[in-house]
Amino acid sequence: MRKKRQIHDGIAGRLITVGVLLGIYVNQAWLWLPGLLGVTRLQSGFTGFCPVYDMLDRTCPEQ
Repeated sequence: MRKKRQIHDGIAGRLITVGVLLGIYVNQAWLWLPGLLGVTRLQSGFTGFCPVYDMLDRTCPEQ
């Protein structure tokens, strides 16, 4: 489970960073990406469902 958590945090961190950088340097509409990721992470705290963990469960064997 630790490995999946590291992968999850890496994916989320990269998408948030890329979204902010694109929002600053390309177009402000890209700021929707980190905003939606924040909302998704917030709702996963209440529901226990995270799309990234779901994808990792389907693609990565248990370690």
